[in-house]
Amino acid sequence: MSQLPHGVVESLQQLLLGLESSDNSIRSEAEKSLNNDWVLARPDLLLSGLAEQVRAADIPAKRSFAAVLFRRMASKASTKDNQPSELFLSLAPEIKVYIRNVLLSCFSEETDKAARNKTGDAVAEVARQLSDAEESWPELLHALFLASKHLDPSHRESAFRIFATTPGIIEKQHAEAIQGVFVTGFGDDDLGVRISAMEAFSAFFRSIKKAAQKTFYPLLTHILNILVPIKDSQDSDNLSRALMALIDLAEVAPLMFKPLFNNVVKFGISVVQDKDLTDSARQNALELLATFADNAPNMCKKDPLYTSEMVTQCLSLMTDIGNDDDDASEWNESDDLDMDESDLNHVAGEQCMDRLANKLGGSVLLAPTFQWLPRMMTSSAWRDRHAALMAISAISEGCRDMMEAELDKILDLVVPALRDPHPRVRWAGCNALGQMSTDFAGIMQERYHSIVLTNIIPVLESPEPRVQSHAAAALVNFCEEAEKDVLEPYLDDLLRRLLELLHNDQKRYVQEQALSTIATIADSAEVAFSRYYDTLMPLLFNVLNRPQDPESKDLRLLSAKAMECATLIALAVGRERLGNDAVQLVQVLGRIQQNVTDPDDPQGSYLLHCWGRMCRVMGNDFLSYLPAVMPPLLELASAKADVQLLDDDEHVAQIEQEEGWELVPVRGKYIGIKTSALDDKYMAIELLVIYAQQLEAAFEPYVQSVLRDISIPGLSFFFNDAVRVASARLVPQLLNSVRKAHGSGSAQLMEIWQPTLGKILDVLATEPAVDTLAELYQCFYESVEVIGQNCLPAEAMSTFINAAEGALQEYQQRVQVRLEEAQKPEEEREDNEDALYAIEDDQTLLSDMNKSFHTIFKHQGVSFLPHWERLLLFYDAFITSPDPTQRQWALCIMDDVLEFCGPEAWKYQNHFVQPLVNGLSDPIAANRQAAAYGVGIAAKNGGPMFSEFVAATIPKLFEVTQHPQGRQEDHVFATENACASIAKILHFNSSEVGDIQAVVQAWVGTLPIVNDDEAAPYAYSFLVQLIEGKNAAVLSNVAQIFDHVVRALDAETIQGQTAERVVTATKNLLAMAGGSAAQVLASVPVERHNAARRWFS
Repeated sequence: MSQLPHGVVESLQQLLLGLESSDNSIRSEAEKSLNNDWVLARPDLLLSGLAEQVRAADIPAKRSFAAVLFRRMASKASTKDNQPSELFLSLAPEIKVYIRNVLLSCFSEETDKAARNKTGDAVAEVARQLSDAEESWPELLHALFLASKHLDPSHRESAFRIFATTPGIIEKQHAEAIQGVFVTGFGDDDLGVRISAMEAFSAFFRSIKKAAQKTFYPLLTHILNILVPIKDSQDSDNLSRALMALIDLAEVAPLMFKPLFNNVVKFGISVVQDKDLTDSARQNALELLATFADNAPNMCKKDPLYTSEMVTQCLSLMTDIGNDDDDASEWNESDDLDMDESDLNHVAGEQCMDRLANKLGGSVLLAPTFQWLPRMMTSSAWRDRHAALMAISAISEGCRDMMEAELDKILDLVVPALRDPHPRVRWAGCNALGQMSTDFAGIMQERYHSIVLTNIIPVLESPEPRVQSHAAAALVNFCEEAEKDVLEPYLDDLLRRLLELLHNDQKRYVQEQALSTIATIADSAEVAFSRYYDTLMPLLFNVLNRPQDPESKDLRLLSAKAMECATLIALAVGRERLGNDAVQLVQVLGRIQQNVTDPDDPQGSYLLHCWGRMCRVMGNDFLSYLPAVMPPLLELASAKADVQLLDDDEHVAQIEQEEGWELVPVRGKYIGIKTSALDDKYMAIELLVIYAQQLEAAFEPYVQSVLRDISIPGLSFFFNDAVRVASARLVPQLLNSVRKAHGSGSAQLMEIWQPTLGKILDVLATEPAVDTLAELYQCFYESVEVIGQNCLPAEAMSTFINAAEGALQEYQQRVQVRLEEAQKPEEEREDNEDALYAIEDDQTLLSDMNKSFHTIFKHQGVSFLPHWERLLLFYDAFITSPDPTQRQWALCIMDDVLEFCGPEAWKYQNHFVQPLVNGLSDPIAANRQAAAYGVGIAAKNGGPMFSEFVAATIPKLFEVTQHPQGRQEDHVFATENACASIAKILHFNSSEVGDIQAVVQAWVGTLPIVNDDEAAPYAYSFLVQLIEGKNAAVLSNVAQIFDHVVRALDAETIQGQTAERVVTATKNLLAMAGGSAAQVLASVPVERHNAARRWFS
């Protein structure tokens, strides 16, 4: 019996008929009425009436439709007490209770399975909203418990479906009571109930806190017992559902499987290798096993079967390719190179091998993999050879360290494939070489350039366009990591064949790839590319000047690639070689830009980068083109985030089909974020960085608007980390443009500095991502460097310290979590690779914070000390930490205090004296360097108060110079800083030094300084002082002094006036000793004779 007026019920029934109509005009009018007459005007009657229709409609289809519409309408955005809400929650309490009761009644009384499932979805939506709002629904859990024991299996299944979609209702109401319900569900006679129970348990398990999860570990045995009968019955669809529920559990709690892991591995492998099952079921089994590698690699490594069986099955799946196209004729004729193959077995196998390599590493994966690969490479079946090559491509990144030592043998396997009779094997050979050129960048180009290039360049003449294109693509990977000296001998042959691809009547994608490859070669070869300019540039102009049919899109990408190629060549050869072509090229680009009207036209995004390159080539000559270039760039850079709340499954499905969207689950719904627009925004801001850098003062007219509309808002653009990073890089460049235009301290610069500083300080305190926070600190110190002396008022320095204090506290918390993680048993630890990345991010953050402190002390001096003092507790904790990164952070800050505050630093002696002394014996070379530098700068700037301290450190400084590895790459900067610091003590602050002559005599032996160009001038200036004073320590070591000087000159650690003074003094020393450079040269190693003659001829 309806509680609503008869007229309301009739109107609602008419509305539902209209919404279901096949007539577009009727349905459109009904949708308008739904929104205007019901959602906005009568939401209480709408939702109450829909709930009643779920019960009262005469056929199941109508009841289902009413339930679906109720769910959609209930979640619509609304307001309650002037706060954002959802439509159901905005209703009066008594109406919500009525609707809840009606829906529960419908759910328990519904006889049609499909309609009950839709009703269950509506119940779940209401339960979710109430749970999120912390409103209770006491009758629900009881009703679901009853349904889970119902005689009708469809009722039991529906109960678990609701549990699955709204697991929070269990967590907040007696989680322990649910165990028995799940166990009963796992053992149900009906397979649909068992599967739904698995899915419900998986969702519930994800929703509870980690500490509570272990209580439910024993249920895994019941779950696994469900699987074997499903597989034995060859029920692929239900097996896929069950495996997906297990994947969720494996992601959240892989160690739950530890006692039964070997059994899980055996079962998963049996599914993967069962070709009678569907590909989807087999791939889900593979995904389950790969999930363990992602989340519990140590458990996988310890299992005796896991790695060898996974490799075998992955390689087997990778041979499942081209089944109806044995000669690859169909494959070669296809122009769709980006066809989505993600659901195919061979792709699943390749992706899994990549994951295994990255998570298990070469020490585990290489042996079982290379047990197969040589045999596969000699197989008569082309699919085996193809799979072996794709496996090498897949594992090379993760197994880099171990494969690097075996590259000769691996290339012996790969290179012959470039001459294979089958085109897909040759394609795979190109793929492997291209991937290896990236994964082993440097070593491939330096050691193996002859093997790679002499074998892959001829493949450009393959008869198959797809092989030609892929060979050219592999050359991009090789050439972008190659030095110009490596490429130069091959340029003639390489470019001749690429030009043939452009001239011949090829498929367009081959020409497009040839242009990309030529562009990459130009970028790497730089000026060596000049001799090909006259051949290539006219060809590119021909492509760019070719008329385009506005109705045809075929030539757009080719034109875009030609633009890219032409501008990269321009960048490579330089402005002078370009001559008048520079103006012609920007005019062509301008004409193309005027004709780009379609937002999907690839020429648009390529143009933006091309303009940036031409700006770098032309400098201020580019200014006249800026008014045309800037509007589309500013439009992209100032774009707002396209964010949509997706409140129904249909909308979610639509967005999933579109490229460039990311879906984020939030409280049972999804938020869609258009990431492609954010990528364009980031790219546009990066280009603004280039314009501001290149044009400096000439960019000043744009600074105000760019700062106000783009870079300042961009610092807190939390939809995209990259946008915040690019905005942070832009700010100092914009400030510099104003400084260059109006001068330091100008009114124009100060006008934009204060609001900019305020925003930077705000985001330093609120940025959640560690790596982005480091970029923001870099933005801060670079900006302060631009503005200069005394640019930070006391309030700003205090705010900076507040932000730094918060960042250091959060850093300490992260360190503590890592220490606790390290105490766990090996298999329970979080992924080691992720931990290493996190440590690296923290080290970068500390480094950029240090640079910020350095810059403030440099420009503010002692005025910063009262604020900095608030961090002394952190300093004291860090300086004694077992973590070398923390010790270095503290030492470097104290170095800044000593350098820029001079005698004022002495009041902090209790905080730095002993740490500096200890630092000189630190096992980490960078910390010995920081300590040595600190002692030297204390001697130079500290005055008499520091005399006793610095004199007492001399023995320790000599120990640093005598370190067994002191001249090796990792230690030499510590050695050279200690040498320079002894010189600073002797020159600036020697009053407390005992036997100065003995120290000088020993000091001469600590030279030369051939790496640190900051330390060298102090040491060699002191050497000049000794020579001019005719000190016995230099007069008795003329040949040694001469060699020390020549080595520093050769290494260019002393230059300009310092070098001239040192050379003059050394000549005088030779004269005093009664000799000449020619005579002393005999004692100097041959490799330094040229440098000696250059300075002392």
